[in-house]
Amino acid sequence: MALSLFEKIWREHVIRDLGNGYALLHIDRNVNHDLVGSLVFEPLDKLKRRMPFPELNFATMDHGIDTDPGRGDETKIPGGKDGVQGLRRKSKEYGVHLFDLGDVRQGIVHVITPELGIALPGLTLVCGDSHTTTVGGMGALCWGAGVTEIEHVLATQTLLVEKPKALRILFEGRVAKGVTPKDMILYAIGQLGAKAGNGYCVEFAGEAIRALPVEGRLTVCNMAIEMAARFGMVAADDTTFEYIAGRPFAPKGALFDQGVRYWRTLPSDPGAAFDREVTLDAGKIEPQITWGTSPQDVIGVSGRVPDPAKAPNAEQRGYLERALKYAGLAPGAPIDGTPIDVAFIGSCTNSRLSDLRRAAQILKGRKVAKGVTAWCVPGSGQVKRDAEAEGIDRVFRDAGFEWREPGCSMCVALGGDKFGPGQRSISSTNRNFENRQGVGVRTHLASPEMVAAAAVTGRITDVRKLAV
Repeated sequence: MALSLFEKIWREHVIRDLGNGYALLHIDRNVNHDLVGSLVFEPLDKLKRRMPFPELNFATMDHGIDTDPGRGDETKIPGGKDGVQGLRRKSKEYGVHLFDLGDVRQGIVHVITPELGIALPGLTLVCGDSHTTTVGGMGALCWGAGVTEIEHVLATQTLLVEKPKALRILFEGRVAKGVTPKDMILYAIGQLGAKAGNGYCVEFAGEAIRALPVEGRLTVCNMAIEMAARFGMVAADDTTFEYIAGRPFAPKGALFDQGVRYWRTLPSDPGAAFDREVTLDAGKIEPQITWGTSPQDVIGVSGRVPDPAKAPNAEQRGYLERALKYAGLAPGAPIDGTPIDVAFIGSCTNSRLSDLRRAAQILKGRKVAKGVTAWCVPGSGQVKRDAEAEGIDRVFRDAGFEWREPGCSMCVALGGDKFGPGQRSISSTNRNFENRQGVGVRTHLASPEMVAAAAVTGRITDVRKLAV
């Protein structure tokens, strides 16, 4: 029987089929962060129960910490401090691998799990964050879990999960010069809508996906949740295996060779059944930019802001009017040339070394426009160290960017990092919801290159005009 990538991994992990679409699954890896702190350990404390497999559990500091250069052990907000100290205390008590502040391995959870070789093809991995879909770019089955679900994993290394339907999105053809993985996934969300993946595991496939490096695949899967899919995946291949080799928690020697032999069996078989398939022409994609208050509010940089007067019905007209009011944009106006106040490069979507390299190419020899605040937040201590070894930090600093410490930072503005009311931000993050980057902040999502281009021109700019 021909099986999909998802179906193969699902079947390997079913401990018991419970009927009605539910199964008890074995969970290979769990990763905690400081936002959940000590909270998820409370049931174990009350029951005086030990974790069965502490070596399969990891933790890092990322959500509630500030990213000020030279930060210490303290955080800007009381809740952040409690989370850091609680996670540190409980990780030590229960024997969980912790990547603490000051550790080069510390960073955004969805950046460090592939980077350290914690995430591997064919595994199940959960974390208390919806963007755990990111790690599906490794060919793994990964998803965001709630607090009570994480508690269950810590106590049993298992989880009750409803089996999703299967959706395959094929990006056929080749992307044009200047088009990035971020543009690909924004385009897909714009074409299909923010609810297209609801109830599905999405496999991204096709020529344009296969051509991506692993870090690009992680970017695409990161935003699967923005089309309401709990799971996003890309099949592992030689590109993946080369990426994994030698990473700290990856198998070594004969075990690595054994892993590769198994991983090669996982891609979807020819003729595998999907509940839905969609094909997108990758050649039609241009650099993308969001205009409203949802990732589905996206257009090509050469496009114009929608006009509510042209909406097909009253409901859609009302939605467009509300989004445009918050965004402070005029109906029908060109998006290219819209002035910006702040530029942010970072997040689990686009803060890896390859992202910073590409942005630095745009910034080299240029300066941030007068009146624009610009930040770069590397995704991990290792990314920061590697970028500094290549001189990338000097390019950012010379251009006028702040070069900050690793963390989630202005993706969600939980750790004390935030922008001011009414400011217009162009950001390499994944959500442009109202107040996401601070109260009243208007966020435009784009690739790191587009953020860099806007930073030096002071307005949303087609990066292809600046590309070298």
